[in-house]
Amino acid sequence: MSRTYVIASESCVIVYFGDKIDPSLSQEVQKAYFALKKAEIEGFYEVIPSYASLMVCYDVLRFDFKSACEALERILQGAEACALTPSKRVKIPVYYGEEVGLDLALLAEEKSLSVEEIIALHVNEIYTVYAIGFAPGFAYLGELDARLATARLSNPRKAVPKGSVAIADRQCAVYPAQSPGGWKILGRTPMAMFDATYEGLSLLHVGDTVCYEPISKEEFLRLGGVL
Repeated sequence: MSRTYVIASESCVIVYFGDKIDPSLSQEVQKAYFALKKAEIEGFYEVIPSYASLMVCYDVLRFDFKSACEALERILQGAEACALTPSKRVKIPVYYGEEVGLDLALLAEEKSLSVEEIIALHVNEIYTVYAIGFAPGFAYLGELDARLATARLSNPRKAVPKGSVAIADRQCAVYPAQSPGGWKILGRTPMAMFDATYEGLSLLHVGDTVCYEPISKEEFLRLGGVL
């Protein structure tokens, strides 16, 4: 497949595999990511995957942009035929109560659906982790059922509670810590997204799949959730 190499900085290059959110492109990014990690090229010190691209950071004393791209292309040509490394499926429990689903009623009115229908559409999908960013442990998941696609809030919140399960456009995510944010909040999970005991500190990694499981208020509190 064709790839485009773009200078990101004096020591980083971004490799583009396409320009849209697509599961097949994500798989190519994942194969490239694991191939580069396995190759352990001396002078490549960081590889960061995203939706349809990955960024590679290199030692400028060993590579310039041209030689870095040539080294990358040699590895990525071999990665195309590689089998995808198995990912994990993560089930995230979510309490969709009105006291934590701050935008459920707003979204239901916007979509002319009941709150129950909104929740059903949200939990009926299996989501793919496309990227980690914005905050440590913040995983961008896609794609949301088109019937739930929605714009971000016109006035973002100054403080979104930790564990808030939110959507924007056709993406969804869990806020790993309290932070500002403009995504619409449907519920809250007691599960930690970012923890020192996790591999790579994040519960989710690019290529993992996620399903949401509705739970009661009692179960939410029993699992350590905070209202």
